[in-house]
Amino acid sequence: MAIILNIDTAINSASVCLSKEAKSLQFALNSDQKDHASWLHPAIQTVIAEAGMQTKDLEAIAVTIGPGSYTGLRVGLSAAKGLCFALNIPLISINTLELMAHTVKNEEADFFCPLIDARRMEVFMAVYNKNMEAVIKPCAMIIEKNSFDILLQSGKIIFSGNGSEKIKKVVSGPNALFKNSTTTAADMVNLSENKFLEKKFEDIAYTEPFYIKEFYYPAR
Repeated sequence: MAIILNIDTAINSASVCLSKEAKSLQFALNSDQKDHASWLHPAIQTVIAEAGMQTKDLEAIAVTIGPGSYTGLRVGLSAAKGLCFALNIPLISINTLELMAHTVKNEEADFFCPLIDARRMEVFMAVYNKNMEAVIKPCAMIIEKNSFDILLQSGKIIFSGNGSEKIKKVVSGPNALFKNSTTTAADMVNLSENKFLEKKFEDIAYTEPFYIKEFYYPAR
């Protein structure tokens, strides 16, 4: 059982959650996407202090690794790696799409399809079965009317996340269910605890954000 700082800056909001034995102790949320970088470190200090702890009490840092906002992913991972290096504690990465699927896995459905809006008719997506096994691994997809025809014939699919509105415009039928759910760092605590117990840690020096699509720096 561990004391873990969970960090999520992957999509629109940023949040941090201090957990112990997979239970949330303190939580902070910021909804201003442009303010994530300046908000994150003070928020981390605040949740640790409000829990009556110090940074030296942390046993691991968990962070959403992507896909998601390019800037948000870099902000979160940089903070997580810096803390892990300074405190000599392990780094845990959580795939954003897997996290999104876990938040709706108790709903009545055969498949779970988390979607992140990637502009126009493109989304970052994956499909998981009831056992949270990836039927379609995380990828980028241009949404078309027949994109999910085969899966929809196999059972009910819950489309969730901020990309689900795009699906709703072109995909329909009794097996297509929609849930515009949101996730925060508080939803990470079970996944991060399990990874800690299984010692599924990342290399602090070489871990990079999981962008799915290659990131290009703007020309100067």
